[in-house]
Order: sequence, then C-alpha cells, then structure tokens
Amino acid sequence: MMSHAWLLPEYFEDILPPYARQVEGLRRRLMDLFESWGYEPVCPPLMEYLESLLTGAAQDLDLKTFKVVDGLSGRTLGVRADITPQVARIDAHLLNRQGVTRLCYAGTVLHTRPAALTHSRELLQLGAELFGHAGIEADIEILDLLLAALQATGLPDLRVSLGHVGIFQAIVGSAGLSEGLQQELFLALQAKDIPALERLTTGLAGGLAESLCRLPELYGGPEVIAAARSILPALPGITQALSDLEQLVQTDRGINLLVDLADLRGYGYHNGVMFAAYAGGQAQAIALGGRYDGAGAIFGRARPATGFSLDLRRVVNGLTEPKPRQGILAPYGTDAALRARVQALRASGERVVTELPGQEAYRAESGCDRILVQEQGEWRIKPLVA
Repeated sequence: MMSHAWLLPEYFEDILPPYARQVEGLRRRLMDLFESWGYEPVCPPLMEYLESLLTGAAQDLDLKTFKVVDGLSGRTLGVRADITPQVARIDAHLLNRQGVTRLCYAGTVLHTRPAALTHSRELLQLGAELFGHAGIEADIEILDLLLAALQATGLPDLRVSLGHVGIFQAIVGSAGLSEGLQQELFLALQAKDIPALERLTTGLAGGLAESLCRLPELYGGPEVIAAARSILPALPGITQALSDLEQLVQTDRGINLLVDLADLRGYGYHNGVMFAAYAGGQAQAIALGGRYDGAGAIFGRARPATGFSLDLRRVVNGLTEPKPRQGILAPYGTDAALRARVQALRASGERVVTELPGQEAYRAESGCDRILVQEQGEWRIKPLVA
C-alpha cells in the first residue's frame, strides 16, 4: 500500500525556494520600516487560553479558531487566528504605559477554514497597532504607514478602500432596530443586495430606509463624501464619520484612495474608520485595518486603538516570480587562506556554498553561477561552467 505521509491537509502548503526567501526578505523589509516609524516589535505566543483570544471585539474569530485541551491545566486553549487581540493584551496588561504605544509584529496564524477557495488556512500575518490616542491623527498615521508598507512591497495597481462603521451605526441606532435585523442589513450591505435592503427597510421612517438603500451607491473617489452629506441624514455620528473620512483622503499619498460607505467588513470588531487594501486584479483584500477602541477592556484597560495587518502569503502571490539567488561554490578544505576568503565573501553579502566531498556531479543543484579556484597561490572567483 502506497504511503501518503507527504500529503498536507487541505488549504495548507509549503513555501519552497525561492519563494520562501522572497517572503523572508519582505518580512524583514516591512518590520524594519515599522521600527523606523517608532513601532516596537512584540512576539506573542502561538497559543493562549481561549478566553484571552476571543475577548470583546474578537468574538467573531470564534469559528476560525482551532481549539485544544491543555494537558497541564485541563483548560481550553486556542491557536491564534489573529495576532491583534494578543497585542491589545500586551498593551493593556503587560506594558501598562499611559501615553501612546506603538507595537508591530510578524507571525503565523491559523484558521479552521479558508477565507476563500484560493486562500491558505495558515496566514503569515504582519501588522502594526497604535494604542492610547482616540483622535483621527492616529488613524491618519496608521493609514500612512499602511500605504508606505504597500509601496515597499512592490505590488502593482495599489488601491485602498475607506469606510466608517459609524455611518451604519448611526442609522440603525436612530431607528432602534433589533440586533437580528441589524445583522441582516449588514449582510445585505456587504453583498450590495438592493432588493434585500428594500425589503428589510420597509416601514422605516424619516428617510432612514432610503439612506440604507443608497449606501451601496456611495462608492468612488473623495467626491463621495460630499454626495453622502447631501443624501444621508445629518445625524451626529454620520457627520463625524464623514469628517474623519474627509481628513483621511485630503492628502495625495501616491496610492488610489477610494470611499465605500457600504463596506462593513469587520463590523462588530471595528468602531470607527475601516480600510481594505487591494493590488493588481485580486478581488480579495491583502490588508485590513481600522479603529477598534476598547479591545483591552477585558485585560483591565479599555484603550483607544487603531491598526492594520496583512498576509505575506497573499502579498507574495501578487508579485512577479522571484529569481533564485546565485552564489559562489567553494571547495571543501582547511586551508587558512581559503577559509579567510570564504569568510570575507560572506561578510560582504555573498552567498557562498561549500562543496562537500563527492558532490561534484551535482553542482547544477547548488544554485551557484561562480566557483572559487586557486590560481598562482590565490583564491579567485571564476564562472562556473555546467
């Protein structure tokens, strides 16, 4: 019987050379970028007690989270499906700073099911979070950092869609709708299902029905904000939300910024500005973010918070195929001059591969295009002829 021990579970995959090098190079580049903006790296654990991972605004992660029983405590553990709640815990409970805290991270997260048929269940999540400032200035900084990160990836045709959960909350709040009806309206808006919206809003007074039905039309450039002011009721929550969006789009940042007032991804998690980033012809977002105040309340401090995260696997899928890195093949030996030459080459950034005894027939697999040879008592670099 043939063994299938080499098979992986569905929606899991290996990352092989040279793609793994591309992912790692991108991770280093973006983490260095975050640190240059003052964001300090943290490394939360892969697993925590389940209640810590699913607290407050993170409850919608429940279905995505793998759960196991801890053999030491008997309590239920969760494998993280998102690093953001962990970073909120670190800010609220461990660092306990009174002013603004900027944190960044990179690590693996697991999902019980893929977000789409082409997605992996193992994400390489990288992100940045800003705690301690409730003003729009923090959202502007996070958006600017996201745009800088997107530009650093080299992805083509970048665009960012901006929304604000406060608009939907203001409308359904003034109408006094039940949570069940709010959820149905949310799903209809996400699908931009106008007939469903018309059916669900039957009987709403004061122009609220028309406002909800017209939200899917309010999509486009910055001019959408002016159109929304003329269409939507002048509720305080709507006025504030449109003002926030206006400040986010008023500066030319070199990336196409769009406004989508029906985009409510993260509703129930976010409570302010939300954004999603896209690249090339990909229909799914490569990065998500926004404001999520109060995520640290369960840990003792309900701090203002805003941030974003992206999946390095998705980013790499949108890049051109990487080329293998070439190197220099060095003979095996204990010669002091040879060892010094190899050490100097590696210190200069070269990739130097030592050819072990008996491997001469497999030089084509070494990934080297040059070779160290000894000529007239000196170790010199020559082209490697296949």
